[in-house]
Amino acid sequence: MTVLEAQNLTKTYAIGDRQIPVLGDVSFSVSAGEFLVVAGASGSGKTTLLTLLSGLDRPTAGSVWIEGTDITHLSEDELAPFRNETMGFVFQSFHLVPSLNALENVMFPAELRKDPDAPKKAASLMERVGLSDRRDNFPHQLSGGEKQRVALCRALINDPRIIFADEPTGNLDSENSAAILKLMLDLREERGATLVMVTHSPEIAATADRTITLTDGRITGEQRHAA
Repeated sequence: MTVLEAQNLTKTYAIGDRQIPVLGDVSFSVSAGEFLVVAGASGSGKTTLLTLLSGLDRPTAGSVWIEGTDITHLSEDELAPFRNETMGFVFQSFHLVPSLNALENVMFPAELRKDPDAPKKAASLMERVGLSDRRDNFPHQLSGGEKQRVALCRALINDPRIIFADEPTGNLDSENSAAILKLMLDLREERGATLVMVTHSPEIAATADRTITLTDGRITGEQRHAA
């Protein structure tokens, strides 16, 4: 079953009188439960593509369909709850709220939904990733690996059907990178989620079901990986 579909996505930015193309006519689909990597050199359009797929930005042309909904035509008021209920996000720079402790950061998306089980779900996820003893710590008191585990828990608390990850191990050393990747793949499998990840790492790409390569904003390669 197709869970995500990009149709002829194009993105240009206006700088003065000039139009700068970033993505051009990108089309592909992602199946439910698939692990898709978007690869390419710096400046190839990977992060821009991810922001369009997740509704964090809007395309100049084309459309994004998630579970049969064209999100490019949703208003901001419609899009925000749709994102919160359908998607989880893991970023390279963590994006934790500095004034909230680890548990509160994990709970945040569930509290937006007024989920009465938010504290219980957050505590369970933190235990799953080995952070029960850090729940009261604030982001500045956590290591990079711990921050990314908190961010991963936050991404999963609403049981999203799709997880978008933008270089989730980019700020971590090799040991923490391997640990975070394993956790992400284990938790994705346990929950049956679809994972779309931007990475420049060939090692991570090799663990995916499929890799799409971007060059200058266009798909120039696609590779399926053996299980």
